[in-house]
Amino acid sequence: MREIDATWMRGGTSKCWVFRRDDLDIPDLSVDDVLLRLYGSPDHRQVDGVGGGTSTTSKAVILAPSTDPDVDVEYTFAQVGIEEAKVDWGSNCGNCSAVVAPFAIREGWVPAGQHETSVRVLNTNTRQLIVQRVPTPGGRLDEAASEHIPGVPFAGAPVRMGFVDPAGRSTGHLFPTGRERDRLSDAVGGVTVTLVDAGAPVVAVRAADVGVRGDEETGALDATPGLLARLDAVRREAGVLMGLADSPEAVARAVPKLALVSDVASDDGPETDLTVRMLSMGRFHPAVPVTGSVALTLAAGAAGTVVHDLVAPTGPVAGLRLATPAGCVSTFVEDHDDVPVVGVVRTYRRLASGSVLLPDPPLLPSAPATASA
Repeated sequence: MREIDATWMRGGTSKCWVFRRDDLDIPDLSVDDVLLRLYGSPDHRQVDGVGGGTSTTSKAVILAPSTDPDVDVEYTFAQVGIEEAKVDWGSNCGNCSAVVAPFAIREGWVPAGQHETSVRVLNTNTRQLIVQRVPTPGGRLDEAASEHIPGVPFAGAPVRMGFVDPAGRSTGHLFPTGRERDRLSDAVGGVTVTLVDAGAPVVAVRAADVGVRGDEETGALDATPGLLARLDAVRREAGVLMGLADSPEAVARAVPKLALVSDVASDDGPETDLTVRMLSMGRFHPAVPVTGSVALTLAAGAAGTVVHDLVAPTGPVAGLRLATPAGCVSTFVEDHDDVPVVGVVRTYRRLASGSVLLPDPPLLPSAPATASA
């Protein structure tokens, strides 16, 4: 039995275990092996591990101080499989990104400023630089719960996150096919999509083209006969077109993400620009992935995309107000030295600090998990 230091944190609308990179270096085991056993996978309940049993709570954040003078912290994100013995390293989680700056300041990797501290974070999955700003009055990290965000019932400490020049971090191009829209094959319904890479690779599909309004509750969408299977087929064919895999079967479960978009919005809610329902690990996300909101924001500013058609901006896009299942999520667009920065404000909270226990092998379950409560 081995004890591994860990901190349990909420970042945005996700929860993740935060590890120092060196602490996961276990002799004779890969990091994948270590994470799967710690989280209790494969098992839909993750009953013998620290995983939360959902896509938004089975995540790991792995951190180390950087030796690059232009970067403060290197951050690697892991989406830990639940029913599959697989760790997906193919993308970033924007919500979990919110924990990086406060963790680094508490560790002493970044000195706190007198009013606010800026932390330059490099996500190693996508080579994306994220500038995070957190309040540090009097040179001390302020973790007071002063900000609310949609999808979290309690207030948290704020983090302003800007994704620096986010286009093409996974594929090399904002529009990986060189086109603002593509028509997929008849095998997946011949739908017209926008394939955009910013923050994360995203497939944007008009909700009406797959037979739904686009403002339904996530549970209703999950239960719509055949919808999840069809959208996964769309996502996988799009992943091949984006150059993320050689075949639909080889496309990762976490990327590309898929967004159903529409101009439907509630009359009694805040004014919004776009209604979005996004998939996360095969199910609809309870709010919206931050990286997905970055991609949709840049797609909205490009004429010819399915997002632009719905938003119909009359000038440059300064941000996007997204109607999500949890409420309105707003993005911002800034220009720093002629470099675009797209971002959001998230919140975080430390939930627990201590150690997690890695049992001795075997690493795979001795019996199949059952559906018992």
